[in-house]
Amino acid sequence: MGNRILIVDDAAFMRMMIKDILTKNGYEVVGEAQDGVQAVEKYNELKPDLVTMDITMPEKDGITALKEILAADAQARIIMCSAMGQQAMVIDAIQAGAKDFIVKPFQADRVIEAIQKALS
Repeated sequence: MGNRILIVDDAAFMRMMIKDILTKNGYEVVGEAQDGVQAVEKYNELKPDLVTMDITMPEKDGITALKEILAADAQARIIMCSAMGQQAMVIDAIQAGAKDFIVKPFQADRVIEAIQKALS
């Protein structure tokens, strides 16, 4: 169906915000992770249709996790989440294979637009 999503962010309230936007728009959040290590584990376990991945996290950052997931599954669809002023990291992530990026604070319409685009 193409709507099973894994949310990765070290801040619980950010995961809640994204989850709220997604569930209100008919997407199923199948898992959450709080760092890049968990992100890779959960991706392999859950095989979601799409991942929203924070860039800056402890243990393993989002770009490293992105590369590891894509190395194991070239079809993975990952959207990066970044704070303002992280343009260089966003460019690195897109070059590494991220489908898109959304900027915090999240705007619901932009989140949904990015997800629909990545899943199409």
